[in-house]
Amino acid sequence: MHPPRHLNLVGGEWVDGPRQANTNPARPDEIVSEYAQADPDTVWAAIGAARAAAPGWARQPVGERIALLDRIGQAILARIDDLAVLLAREEGKLLGEARGEVTRAGQTFRYYAHQLLQPAGEVYLSTRDDVHAEVRRRPLGVVGIITPWNYPLAIPAWKVAPALAYGNTVVLKPAELVTASAGELARIIVDAGAPAGVFNLVMGPGRTVGEELLTAPGVDGISFTGSTTTGAHVARRCIDHGNKRFQLEMGGKNPLIVLDDADLDVAVRCALDGSFFSTGQRCTASSRLVVQAGIHDRFVAALAEAADALRVGDPLDPHSQLGPVVSPEQLAQNLEYVRIGLDEGATAVAGGTHRPGDGQFMRPTLLAAARNDMRVAREEIFGPVSCVIRVDDLDEAIEVANDTAYGLSAGIVTASLSSAERFKRDARAGILTVNLPTAGTELHLPFGGTGASNHGPREQGGYARDFYTVPVTCYTGW
Repeated sequence: MHPPRHLNLVGGEWVDGPRQANTNPARPDEIVSEYAQADPDTVWAAIGAARAAAPGWARQPVGERIALLDRIGQAILARIDDLAVLLAREEGKLLGEARGEVTRAGQTFRYYAHQLLQPAGEVYLSTRDDVHAEVRRRPLGVVGIITPWNYPLAIPAWKVAPALAYGNTVVLKPAELVTASAGELARIIVDAGAPAGVFNLVMGPGRTVGEELLTAPGVDGISFTGSTTTGAHVARRCIDHGNKRFQLEMGGKNPLIVLDDADLDVAVRCALDGSFFSTGQRCTASSRLVVQAGIHDRFVAALAEAADALRVGDPLDPHSQLGPVVSPEQLAQNLEYVRIGLDEGATAVAGGTHRPGDGQFMRPTLLAAARNDMRVAREEIFGPVSCVIRVDDLDEAIEVANDTAYGLSAGIVTASLSSAERFKRDARAGILTVNLPTAGTELHLPFGGTGASNHGPREQGGYARDFYTVPVTCYTGW
């Protein structure tokens, strides 16, 4: 049977192009889908369609926007099972995790439908007599959205939903590895009744399709999630071409501190989840385990044993606990970092190898005896690889945790309320967890970090409004 084909969406029309196949990372010989690559003309046509649709959509009655977003959310939730299987086959995420991601995507659209019932502006007292002062919110305009491969539905949802909710039109460029998930989302949005041009989809390489979005004068803003290196390029191009607004969610090198008074089982559970679940392919993954000396040896031994016990296998197999790495290139990069860590003096106490077989499988890898100046402790790996750094006390732990260019998430495992409060006061990250994994966020709360992890307003929750709208101060004389 011929694999399904996904086309670009431009102004309400499906547009073909040169075909490219996507394969299953668990079974690389299996073609999951084919997608049509957009060329520069297709991207420009999509931007033009979004620009033409923008005034009408901005004036659309709020009740109609609410109804559309709710229909999109309901349609996603009605397809949890088949979308989860597609996501698992395309990206390699465990089926259970894929179901959770699809659910979150549907809930995100419904959440922003209800966000439109919140106050839309502010009224202030003027210092002048007979003057009325207020702040209103206008849509930003045409938004280019560039999304990564690790959350093929959730991340597009938490960008597209608020963009549409607040009256913007959208051109979405998904990562090439997950075009089937994006294609299905586009079909759902069209079938839910989105007016032509309000939502557009263009697929293809970042160096061509993404570059057109960054440089086109008809785009008012770019919301990007991806690597810090690419994010810096996005910022430069946005500044150089029309000074368009940009929002960057980038990498992380997230620490999990484990203090001597921590419950060992809780510490191992938090580290196992944060470091290795989702094959470590999360920007909030715990890639540095900063462990106090008194519990260090017991923690390393227990975590290594738990990591070795994880069952790595096909994501559609209900017994699998870890799926494949997303691509051969990512697998090679992960293994290269393991080699670098060993050369720098770390010791592999768990994993470190490509699991034999046809798929892109890697054993979860724990590197002990690491130092915070090693490359494996400085650079984002984005795979099931974590390193352990021994420290003497809480002061040193926080100092090591903060010694990074990044600042997305950070966690601590401790039985001490005062240590937890000290951590929450002094840890330099946008997301902090206590006795929980560093990975795992909720859609109604702000998401973002500091330093090289973030630039621009926060995503998710009511905070998303700050990027997708422009405040306008209005003075009226009576």
